[in-house]
Amino acid sequence: MAHDILLVVIGLIIGLVIGFFGARHFMTKYFKKNPPINEKMIETLMTSMGRKPNSKQIKQVMAQMNRVK
Repeated sequence: MAHDILLVVIGLIIGLVIGFFGARHFMTKYFKKNPPINEKMIETLMTSMGRKPNSKQIKQVMAQMNRVK
């Protein structure tokens, strides 16, 4: 009885460790492929649409994006 409980606990611990490192690997790979948006990207996007943004407009867009998340 105690042996079975010990095996379950050890299995859970091993599963948590493997899950943690697997999720960490997946997230680092995802962020390398899709970096989060920064102010430079917003400025480039607005410039490509034919607008010359000032710093106030860029800050407003960043605030809106952070609020949506």
